[in-house]
Amino acid sequence: MVEPDHPQLSIARSSFYYTPKGETEQNLDLMRQIDEQLPETPFFGVRQMTWHLRNDGHLVNEKRIRRLMRLMGLMPIYQKPNTSRPAKGHKTYPYLLKGLRVDRPNQVWCSDITYLPMRRGFLYLVAIMDWHTRKVLAWRVSNTLEADFCVEALNEAIDKFGQPEIMNTDQGSQFTSLAWTGRLRRTGVRISMDGKGRFLDNIFIERLWRTLKYECVYLHAWETGSEAKAGIRKWMTFYNHQRPHSALGGRPPAVVYWLRKDETQPDQQVRRVA
Repeated sequence: MVEPDHPQLSIARSSFYYTPKGETEQNLDLMRQIDEQLPETPFFGVRQMTWHLRNDGHLVNEKRIRRLMRLMGLMPIYQKPNTSRPAKGHKTYPYLLKGLRVDRPNQVWCSDITYLPMRRGFLYLVAIMDWHTRKVLAWRVSNTLEADFCVEALNEAIDKFGQPEIMNTDQGSQFTSLAWTGRLRRTGVRISMDGKGRFLDNIFIERLWRTLKYECVYLHAWETGSEAKAGIRKWMTFYNHQRPHSALGGRPPAVVYWLRKDETQPDQQVRRVA
């Protein structure tokens, strides 16, 4: 039995007391099919996705598919996702990575949010990734799109691995919030944001989502937030420490992260963490 107040409990209360979203089984099935199809055809807009589902025998209209795609935070590459719109009054920042040679750990971090389909609902996942080594430094699962879970992941990453020189995200309201940008500015991190409509500016974390979903998420039908977190945690550990990465010469991200960090900081004692 899990004790909610146990000091070692790593599951946030919002996930421990997870309540599935109020969508019908039919809508949840459509959302899972949309989620599986979009990585194959990221250029599909609402109309094309509606036609695709109709061709598979689903009686759906564009209004319904638009609502579901917005709810999921999924839109095609030539439009920014619903989760990537800055809130009114939030400041956005320029894209700083054009032409930049990223050749060491903690030079650039990136972050993004994706949708996690479940058996009777859905959750959102945020990850903080080191751009050079592709290591996932921290992540959090939430049943809302408030900025809090993103800031929690950022705080964990900074506490464990130090701070980056640059943090790159899209222009979503979570990443333009004062809670997020204030945390970065207080520690002297330069803030970079993808250009509007520039899907490929954060390509490495987009590839992480695709790999995660095909190797983990789509293979399970989690019932609760606790099950989802346990499944994501197991896969993230495998990804960081065991999964060969083609861009890293077949080595896992964590191995390359610590190797390169030792090379760039030979005189410093580094506390190694997962």
